[in-house]
Amino acid sequence: MPITKLDTGTALVLIDVQNATVGAPCVPHSGSDVVTRSALLADAFREHGATVVLVRVTQAEDHADGTPGRKDAPSYIGAMPAGWDEIVEDLQGHPGDILVTKRNWGAFYGTDLDLQLRRRGITQVVLAGIATSIGVESTARNAHELGYHVTLATDAMADMHPEAHRNSIERIFPLLGECGTSSEIVEVLAKSR
Repeated sequence: MPITKLDTGTALVLIDVQNATVGAPCVPHSGSDVVTRSALLADAFREHGATVVLVRVTQAEDHADGTPGRKDAPSYIGAMPAGWDEIVEDLQGHPGDILVTKRNWGAFYGTDLDLQLRRRGITQVVLAGIATSIGVESTARNAHELGYHVTLATDAMADMHPEAHRNSIERIFPLLGECGTSSEIVEVLAKSR
């Protein structure tokens, strides 16, 4: 489905475009491709005076602030390299951007993201980032449940597993919002301003 509209109150929310995720093996787009397209989107949003939100995931060295609960998949145990949780340099340095720090998959739970958006009159979010089936999908589900219009920049996201990426793009995202490419979103953004 093509992107039909971007509200006047639309924010770009970039999920976990940070050193550790961008450096991980990703499909179907490389981390550097996600950064390039994320930067294209962010530059366009800033140019039009629209809100840009950079979301990063982090946790304490002892992992005490991580999500609790039993799970089958092993958790990463050990020290993370210095700077692993910093937003990539290509997206840093813009004083008007909002930085949100999360400790969960989704960007809304346990953060002030919803408050930050509502105070700015935001009714729609454009989402991109890494990983498609984890941080991006969790945030998209939460945004939808909170009543935001959701748009997904499908060429500005990547995952560690092709089948997980495909499932999100083909089955989940069409239920939550409209999907399109970064260039399509930039084009609609320019027409809406």
